Amino acid sequence: MSLLHLAKRNAWRKPLRTLLLISCVTVAFLIYGLTASFLNGSQGSAGASDDLLGVMNAAGRTQPLPMAYMSRVASEPGVKTVAYMTRMRGYVNVEKNAVAVSAADPKLMASVNGKELGLTPELVSALSKTRDRALVGRALAEAQGWSVGQRITVTAFQTARKDGSRDWRFEVAGIFEGESASTDTYFMLANYDYINAGRARGEDTVDAFIVRPADGMSPGVLAARIDALFANSATPTRTQSEKQFLEAFLRQYADVGLIINLVVGAAFVTLLMIVINTMVFAVRERTFEIGVLKTLGFSPGQILTLVLGETLLIFAVGGALGLILAKIATVLAGPALGLAFSTAVLARAVSFIVALGLVTGLIPAVNAMRAPITAAFRAR
Repeated sequence: MSLLHLAKRNAWRKPLRTLLLISCVTVAFLIYGLTASFLNGSQGSAGASDDLLGVMNAAGRTQPLPMAYMSRVASEPGVKTVAYMTRMRGYVNVEKNAVAVSAADPKLMASVNGKELGLTPELVSALSKTRDRALVGRALAEAQGWSVGQRITVTAFQTARKDGSRDWRFEVAGIFEGESASTDTYFMLANYDYINAGRARGEDTVDAFIVRPADGMSPGVLAARIDALFANSATPTRTQSEKQFLEAFLRQYADVGLIINLVVGAAFVTLLMIVINTMVFAVRERTFEIGVLKTLGFSPGQILTLVLGETLLIFAVGGALGLILAKIATVLAGPALGLAFSTAVLARAVSFIVALGLVTGLIPAVNAMRAPITAAFRAR
């Protein structure tokens, strides 16, 4: 009979207690999986580029920039391609059903960010045929149940038309998939000319210029050069990479990373207290049996391994269940909520499972290893 078999038998000798412990571990690692996936999706490398630059108004992302800046940005040495974009937020049918619309020149957007978004020549051609056409991201299309050829109406929250209406009508010209599963596709891509010609205010302005640096050009150096172009203008700019922008946007509300680490830390500390207390009590119940094992020739190292194997088994089962549930959640709701369950998240979770399993089992394992045989027999 192997030590692993003994550890499994010891773990399941009281099924209810073991199931409750596994449930605690499952919940803790479900929390970790979801929070780490959110942090990875919003601030990590998933879907965010260090190379793609966004040029925005230094006064804030809600303030526009003149379209006249386009030629000056494009002529700056080190700029490979540049596109412009204006954002419109609205809803479909009810205000809770919010959608985001990015209006741009289709060909310019494809040249700058087409690979990441999955903009094929066929999609760009379909979008360019008429002004009121739009491309819909796969995540948004699935969430709304939209299909190619369908006509939809987006009621803007702030962008009013010249006739006073806030209803913007689009025909779905195609659905873009994104380069990978982590790419944000929960938005629409529309023609800038359609929005620009129809809006009541802000004509010939954009919310951002999107810049692709030339090969070998440092994005940080290029960002500083672009901002220097407009430093003394009426509308100075602030240029950031896509990743920097996402991090800065979240920090406007709170230090998300710190909050998530505190939540996960609290969950793991609570888990440690529960499992250590339970395992100490469980090993104390088996003091006589441990004395018998020592009498039969089990060494202190084997006793230590036996108890540690039991806690590792509980953490392995509970941790695996929690991570599986987190992965399912990211598949179902990841595109809409910005969750990205990556290999790095999984690797950290496995290291936590091993570390917590060893730490929680260490105290009861050492107590069992050091218990004298005579004292163990008196405990019966």
